[in-house]
Amino acid sequence: MDFRPAVFFEALTSPAFITGVELTISLTVVSMVAGLGLGLLLALMRGSPVAAVRTVAWGYIWIFRAIPTLVQLLFVWDALPQLIPAFRGEWFSPFFAGAIALSINEAAYAAEIFRGGLLSIDDGQRLAARALGMSPVKVFSKVIAPQLIRVTIPPLSNDFITMLKITSLASVISLQELLARTQTLVASTFRFVEYYSAAAIYYLVLVSIFMVIQAQIERRFVWSSQAPTGRGTLSRVRQLAVLR
Repeated sequence: MDFRPAVFFEALTSPAFITGVELTISLTVVSMVAGLGLGLLLALMRGSPVAAVRTVAWGYIWIFRAIPTLVQLLFVWDALPQLIPAFRGEWFSPFFAGAIALSINEAAYAAEIFRGGLLSIDDGQRLAARALGMSPVKVFSKVIAPQLIRVTIPPLSNDFITMLKITSLASVISLQELLARTQTLVASTFRFVEYYSAAAIYYLVLVSIFMVIQAQIERRFVWSSQAPTGRGTLSRVRQLAVLR
């Protein structure tokens, strides 16, 4: 079958494709934000002095990293309403189901990224911040969080790109994101090359845009000085305390 440029360019500007892209971006952002919030909580739980809390966090990470994302999507969409009657209502849409599944999946991976970032921060900075009279909340927000963000930007950016691509799995639960709309158009026209090529271009553009945003974020959190040691720790903590 020959390649038809007219069909390809028509697909690029198709309202169905544009709507699918908007839904893909929305699902990615919602799932990533919720996943990062839950992941940070799990990472903090992994460092808890209470053994039961650490075990719960470890169990969550183990389960949701082991089960394939596709299985989690199908479980949330098909099995969850059978277990919990509240999920049988009309409000439980494919978008909501996809967001739940992708969020809990992302949280398991983000937790390990955050945990690694927390372990990379010198404990002396926490002690120095406390010596300055800062509350635990301020220690985290003013001293730990800025460094944690800087360390975790690259791996979390990769996670975001992966999330953007695995939203295509939500097509199995009837969510009309980019891939689902592409498959619908292919089924009605049998123009595989043109429509799949157009979808690939959209994914390529979206990922490229985010890579530019990632570079800007990384530059925002670059510090000119090296990590301090010894007496310099207290001075560095003072700098971090007024960073924002």
